[in-house]
Amino acid sequence: MRLAGIELDDDFQWVNEFDHNPIEQTIEYSLTGALLVQEGTKLQGRSIDLRSNGGVWTPLSVVRQLEALRDQPSVPMELLLADGREYMVIWDRSGAPLKAEPLERETYSNADSSYLVDLRLLTVS
Repeated sequence: MRLAGIELDDDFQWVNEFDHNPIEQTIEYSLTGALLVQEGTKLQGRSIDLRSNGGVWTPLSVVRQLEALRDQPSVPMELLLADGREYMVIWDRSGAPLKAEPLERETYSNADSSYLVDLRLLTVS
């Protein structure tokens, strides 16, 4: 798995893969009481939440690369999943786009210290 050239472990889980609804719908009632339904296909904005879920340990050196990437505004990035699917994505900033929690408590972390990481992304094409 790779995000903008940064190698990630292939065991990240796409936890919301099947939550996506590709059709947007609005429902209203007219002044006469008739039901008005409009539907359209979403062209982009699919949520991709990748989580370690305890099964992927990411070194601090990679977390720092992801942190630097996160701090760049509106930069489309290529996401290559382990199964070969590719997406152009941006960070989903509606919440924390990157979370990293140390696997073990260390007073001074080093480049090889392990972290549990969550990434929140949105497709843009």
